[in-house]
Amino acid sequence: MQTQMLKAKLHRACVTHSELDYDGSCAIDSNLLDASGIREFEQIQIYNVTNGERFTTYAIRGEAGSRIISVNGAAAHKAAVGDRVIIAAYAGYSDVELLNHKPKLLYLDEHNHVVRASNTIPVQAA
Repeated sequence: MQTQMLKAKLHRACVTHSELDYDGSCAIDSNLLDASGIREFEQIQIYNVTNGERFTTYAIRGEAGSRIISVNGAAAHKAAVGDRVIIAAYAGYSDVELLNHKPKLLYLDEHNHVVRASNTIPVQAA
């Protein structure tokens, strides 16, 4: 049996481009892809913190060092430049793999610089 688990997250990335007339997908700075472990063409979920939209697309490589987060194609209707988004990738893991599974969590500032990395989320207090 496989359990779907969070693999990687870019937390509160800032949308730098919203391109309606593009093939689709989400361009992400190659450095952020590599640091997070998200692969080119991997399915991603995007949660728009600014407007509440949630949608599925796939990642493509953006220019390394550009800090680009470009929401493209039909998804451009769901995110505008300046919106803060959470980009998440999930994967299936066996019970044995889950024994050592830790997601890669990258927390970004408004310029898409990594300000913190983690592999756990604190317990939420009541």
